[in-house]
Amino acid sequence: MATCVWKPCEERAETEKDGAVIVKFSNGHVKNTDQLDFRLFKHVDGVNPRKKSRRIVAAESDRLTYVGSNFGSGSLQCNNLCRYFVGVLDKRTMEMKVQRAQIFNLQPSIPGEIVVNDDKNETKSYRQKVDDLIEAFGTTRQKRALSSRRLNEVGNETLQKAVDRAAGNVIDQKGLEVLQQEVADSEAQTEVALFLPPFNKNADKREDVYPFNGLLSPDELNALKQVGEKMAGLTSEDLLKMRKDSSPETVLRLLECLPKDPEARNRQACCTWYLLFLIRLAQQKKLYYKLGEDDCPRLIYNKVRKIFTVETFAKGRVKSTVSASMQVKLASYCLALLLHVGDQTANLTLLHRDLNISERKMLEVAKAMGLTLSRPREEHRTAFLELPLVRYDRHPEEKKRKKMQ
Repeated sequence: MATCVWKPCEERAETEKDGAVIVKFSNGHVKNTDQLDFRLFKHVDGVNPRKKSRRIVAAESDRLTYVGSNFGSGSLQCNNLCRYFVGVLDKRTMEMKVQRAQIFNLQPSIPGEIVVNDDKNETKSYRQKVDDLIEAFGTTRQKRALSSRRLNEVGNETLQKAVDRAAGNVIDQKGLEVLQQEVADSEAQTEVALFLPPFNKNADKREDVYPFNGLLSPDELNALKQVGEKMAGLTSEDLLKMRKDSSPETVLRLLECLPKDPEARNRQACCTWYLLFLIRLAQQKKLYYKLGEDDCPRLIYNKVRKIFTVETFAKGRVKSTVSASMQVKLASYCLALLLHVGDQTANLTLLHRDLNISERKMLEVAKAMGLTLSRPREEHRTAFLELPLVRYDRHPEEKKRKKMQ
């Protein structure tokens, strides 16, 4: 019967601190250990707490050398997660000593084999590591796709260099400030085109700059004929009642000065009814089929819904509502319609009050349309359409700040 002696770590000598070394071979089992020469190597830095415990075990034979370590990518993680102990039996005394042990995984070391640098391998991205695996073990189809993707990356890089070179040449020729101004003007024109009515930049006459057909086509004007005739027949008592009911002042002033000629009177009345419908839409923020007692013609209703509203879903229903950008669009169309009715002149003060937008926003719309503005000292700001159109600076405050700097 064998007896077991426990030897605590504190009582072991300095040379025994590593404990026993247990090795296993990755490619099989060793039948005769006498044919192997085992060596244990320690790290020379015995002070650094991260390096002093590093060990390398080498087993040499006539054919191959097997190497294993307790650090790096080839080490076993089990040494860090738990402790191993091994019992060494002395057959002479039949006593067993229990010692702490480390397990090493020995792999063949082929002379001339390139050792992979762990630091460089760690810096590789996940995509690069997958590409390396495809190169080594991928199918023909995967390798073909990898080669095609790398060729595209090279092509994109070449294209980017060419673009950078061309951009540098343009900057050298024109200058950075000129290019920035051109980009700002282009952005301004793009933003303006989103909410301005149809515009003819080659127009020779004032009335052709914002064509009337772009606001109301002949078919749409004909659809307004019935409601226009009703509005043209309003009496002074009817207008007084409309003023008491807080009707838009812009519309009331147009109705007070309708032309005497029947054809011109009916045409302006149709435009005034359409203007009233747009103003009501801007005030209510929702599209309704009726305007007072009159039903909106189906052609006009569909046009307004398509151009000036966005669809929203609320309480299980789809509704046509007016967003902030659509309000600006309504203001520009109303202003263009007023210019045609009022001999290319419009009262901005009354219009911005009727539309429930700020005066600043109304002035921005007028400037974007290239209109000439009256002086700020006047009680009512008025806009005129004159050729050539006025080109305003987009951000004059920023230019002032740049000059001061």
